[in-house]
Formats: sequence, C-alpha cells, structure tokens
Amino acid sequence: MSDYKVHFDLNVLPAEDIFEPPAPLLAGAHVRGLPNYYELYKESINNPDRFWKTVASQLYFETDSDRGLEYNFDHRKGDVFIRFMSGARSNIAYNCLERNIAKGLGSKVALKWEGNEPADSSQVTYQELLDKVVAFSAVLRSKGVRKGDTVAIYLPMIIELPVAMLACARIGTIHTVVFAGFSSDSLATRILQAKAKVLVTADGCFRGNKPIHLKMLADQAVGICLNEGHRMDSVIVLEHLKRVTVPAKAKVPEVLINKDLDVFWDQAVDSVRGVESPVEWNEAEDPLFILYTSGSTGAPKGIVHTTIGYMVYTYLTTKLSFDAQPDDIYWCTADCGWITGHSYVTYGPLLNGMTVVIHEGVPTYPDPSRMWEMVEKYKVTKLYTAPTAVRALMAFSKDLVTKHDRSSLKIIGTVGEPINPSAWKWLYHVVGEDKCAVVDTYWQTETGGHVIVPLPGATPTKPGAATLPFLGVEPALVDHRGAALEGPGEGNLCMARAWPGMMRTVYGDHSRFVKTFFSSFPGYYFTGDGARRDDDSYYWITGRVDDLMNVSGHLLSTAEIESALVLHPDVVEAAVVAAPHDIKGQFPYAFVSLVNGKSLTDTLIAQLKATVREKIGALAMPDIIQEAPGLPKTRSGKITRRILRKIAEGDKGADLGDTTTLIDQSVIVQLWSTRPAVKTG
Repeated sequence: MSDYKVHFDLNVLPAEDIFEPPAPLLAGAHVRGLPNYYELYKESINNPDRFWKTVASQLYFETDSDRGLEYNFDHRKGDVFIRFMSGARSNIAYNCLERNIAKGLGSKVALKWEGNEPADSSQVTYQELLDKVVAFSAVLRSKGVRKGDTVAIYLPMIIELPVAMLACARIGTIHTVVFAGFSSDSLATRILQAKAKVLVTADGCFRGNKPIHLKMLADQAVGICLNEGHRMDSVIVLEHLKRVTVPAKAKVPEVLINKDLDVFWDQAVDSVRGVESPVEWNEAEDPLFILYTSGSTGAPKGIVHTTIGYMVYTYLTTKLSFDAQPDDIYWCTADCGWITGHSYVTYGPLLNGMTVVIHEGVPTYPDPSRMWEMVEKYKVTKLYTAPTAVRALMAFSKDLVTKHDRSSLKIIGTVGEPINPSAWKWLYHVVGEDKCAVVDTYWQTETGGHVIVPLPGATPTKPGAATLPFLGVEPALVDHRGAALEGPGEGNLCMARAWPGMMRTVYGDHSRFVKTFFSSFPGYYFTGDGARRDDDSYYWITGRVDDLMNVSGHLLSTAEIESALVLHPDVVEAAVVAAPHDIKGQFPYAFVSLVNGKSLTDTLIAQLKATVREKIGALAMPDIIQEAPGLPKTRSGKITRRILRKIAEGDKGADLGDTTTLIDQSVIVQLWSTRPAVKTG
C-alpha cells in the first residue's frame, strides 16, 4: 500500500448517526481531529520503521537496534514470522516501574484496589509496587525459576496478580495467567501445555456471594498434572481470605496445605528480605507471556507474545485510545485472566504512568449501582468495560446511574464484542451525559492491542462501528477466494501487514499458528471475523466466521464444549452452536443425541451442565440443552450447523438453504418438534 486515502464527508451523514469528539477532549488530546489522525496514519503505513522507532524512543532500551518490522504472512514464500527491533534488549517491568520512578512518579499511586465487598480497599504507589515486584521476583528465583521458564498464575483480581506478572517479566520468566473462573481441568491443561514449573494461587475468593475454592481447584489441577507425569516444583499460596470481608451468610472455603509443595506468599517474601533481584534484560523476541484462548479444534491455543513489540504497541495504544494524561484515574473492569487484563489493566496503563483501579468483584454486587458508585468514589476519568456488563446494567433503573456523580468521566471504552447501538447510546447519553467519548475497541488476544478503534479526540463515531484502523494497521476485506475487496462491501476481515504487538506463534505448535491464521488467505493475517466497510471506510464487525462463539466477551470453542458433553455415558453425539442473548450477546445452545432407551430428563441436563462446568468452567455451560433424535449431516458426515443455529434461534420461517445434501432431511422436522419452548434472545 503506497498511500492511504479515505473519503469521509460528514455532510452526507444524518446528524443522529454521527457523534463528534467532545470539545473538552480536543484541547489537550494526543491526536486532535481527523486530519491529524490521517497524517499520522499515512506516516505509519508509508514509513513504518521510522514511525515505530519514534514511538520506541519514548521507552527505555538497554541495547538499541536499527532493525524495524520484519515479517512474512505468505506461507508459500517461506516460514511465517514477525520480528521487531531484532537485536534490541529491554524489560517491560523496568519500563513500567523504574523508568516511571526515574521520571518522578515514585510517590504516585499506581494501583487502587477495591475488593468484592465495598469495605475492602488498598493502594500502592509506583515505588511500593516496585518493592513488591522485586521481592516476589526474588521468591521466584529462590524456587529455581530462571529466564525462559514458565510460571502459571491462578489468582483473583487483586494487587498481587499484576505483581506476579511483573515479577515474572522482571526476571525473564514467561507467565501464563489462568482466569480464576476456570475449572481444575482447564488449569491443568494450561499448566501441562506451558510446562509451568511453579503455580501461584490463593486460598480462595468471593465473586459476589459465591465462594471460589481456588486452592482446592489448584490442588486438583496439580494432581491431574502429576498423573500426566508433570510435577510442579512449588505452589505459592496467597492467604487472601484472611484479609477480606466475608459476605453475609457465606462460608469461607476450606484450605488444605501440602507441606512438601506449598509455600505461603508472605512467608516466602519474608525469607528473601534484603536479597537483590536485578532486572534481566530480554532480547526483543524473547517470550513475555503465553495466554490460552479457545481454538476451533477444541484444544486451547497458547498465544505467545514477545517482549519489545508488545511493549511498544501496548504503550502506544493505551496512550492514544484512552488519551492517557498525567491526572487520569483509569479503570478497566477486565480480569487479568484475559488479554484485556494484560494489555489494558497491567502493562499499557503502567507504561503510561497512569493510576489504575482494579476491582475484584462484579458490577452488580452488592447492588447494580456498584460500578457508578466506584466511578464516583475514585473519580474515574477513563472507564473500560464490556458490552455484556453494559447490557446487564441497562436492565435496571437509570436512577442507579444518575444518583452517582460521574462528572469525572471523559472516555468510556468497550471491549470483547461489537457493542450494539442501543447500549452505545445508553453509555453516551445516560452514563456520559453527552460529554464523554465512547470508544468501541476491536482487537483480539492474538493482536496484542487495539487494531480498529476510534481515537477519542479525533474520530467522529457511529454507534456500533469499530470505525478506523489504529496507526500502522492495514485491514483488508477479502472474499471467500481471497480476493481483496475495494470500497464499501462485506467480507472476511484480514490484516495486510504486521504491527509490533501481534502474536508470534502458538506455543509449541508453530504449524497450528500458520494453519489457523495464515492458511485461509495466504499473504494475510485472518482474524476469523467477518466485517463490512461503509462509504466512509468505517469498519463494522459482523461476527465470527469459524466455530467459536462470543459469550459475554469471551471466545469459547464449540468443539471443546461438545467434547465435554460426550464424556457423559448417555450421550452419543453432541453439537453446540451460538444462539443470541440480550445480555451475553451469545450463549451455548447444545443438541445431544442419547443412547437408545435414554431420554433427556432434568437430572441428565443438570449432569451435563455440571460436566461442562467441571471440564471448562461455568461460563461455558449451555443455557439450553435439546434432545436430538438425529443431527443434520451431509453425506460426508459433516454436521450442518447453519440449520442448528436457525433452530436454536427459533426462527421457523428462516431460509435453511440447500438441504438436499443431507443424509436425512426429516431430522429437521424432528428437531423442531423436540425444541424446548423457550425464548433465546
């Protein structure tokens, strides 16, 4: 792409469909107005090495490099690879902490934590955070952890979670964070795949009134690993429950300690008091972390991000997407078990020297005004949350919002799935009182950071549109043959060039990396999403085109859920599809074929849901399980999922397409007759 041109004429748009950047943001924004955006975007596309090296110059490097972006997206021309600043050496934890302290931010609050109960709170300055990170990195070293090893982290949203991540990064250890809502089987799978030497966990936590038995689940995972021939070197246990308020009528989870394996966090820190733990300077492409995401084949994919490219990209996307300013109080509601918690709770905000709010609880506990109460309490200026949470809160009286002072808010970001226009406008009008920019961010675990996003001081926004590409990112729409589509149209969303923060491989399986992301359309990175581009070159994400579903902003594999369902002895075959949901966006809808003589009772449904919960986690449990006398299959044995989706949606008048290739078309009639009389939306 030699140049970048875009047509954008506000005069042809209805006034109600376009929202200008709020005037207060324009004055001091890092990027001011569309012409400024276009100028920077053109530079980033036409002179990418110069552009990215200019960004990198704002960070600290122990050793610099004159190399820029190098990549190959076409497997027909050789190995697929991405590299950035090869030969350079740096450390992302140093840039988050010592670099900011050297700029005079040592006494500035880095993290403000609020617990599940409103009475629980604490905070740490940048200097105090550094002290905690150095100490815990010394603990890891005392347990034999070295550069290139992997540490698994299974913690709730507490200050010790980013401490553990930064401690790993400080000594060149790879971290793999596992969401504390995942089951012991899911945790064990990730420990085994990543070959983690040490597990960091807590005794337990509460999510609302619900106790989460983290240590019990961790013990079960360690046992599974041992049965598979992998013994952990150590399990570091944080005694979190001793310091938090227990919800009324809730029982504290029982904790068992294995004296041969377990060590308490605080005791371990005391044992290394005074021990130095210097920074490990990492090569540009040294792995920083592995984060597992659902794969369409069922097995989770270990997405690998490396040191310098990820650091530079998360620094810039945070700075520009949220217009990071020195006085910001920034709150991202995501969990660090997901990529959003990596890029936009921990690394990106701390690289920018921001004060970050983290919340252990849920936005509706102890009542649905909790989020707005916290905005008022902490005077939050930038709020980043999920459309799922927004839709849930919209169901309550807006008085729960308006009774709290939200005048500090300047930017409201959303993440995880495309936000529907009604939720977008609710944020803009009700929450932001027509004064805040609403920033709908499109990106993935694999991209490392935002790739299509409105810049709050520059981009006129349309509710529901992801809008324009981030600097250095070149989207492309291609048809099913891989031909690029020009101008307005709809197709498969690909990326035509690399950017520093994108994934480098799938851990231990580079061929899967190539097959998943680069084989469908050689020469492009394929996102797995469909999109349309309008007359103004704005992108609108239309959803997954593979066998994944987006439930409450989290990608789940249909194959993984199916594999869990067929573990039950009464289930012969299972098929799972995504059905629409007013709050979650989508939910898993399962069809199960049973052994002869068995019927789908309430007891069996409960058992099947429990199996999915045990093997994957509660978020993957099907909301609806339907008995299927048979499944619609082609003569090659492939299940025709588009038909199942229409049945799940309850749309009897829908066009099912060509059904002549099915082995038995009468199956469709049978499935309609056994469909539960429920509303899926």
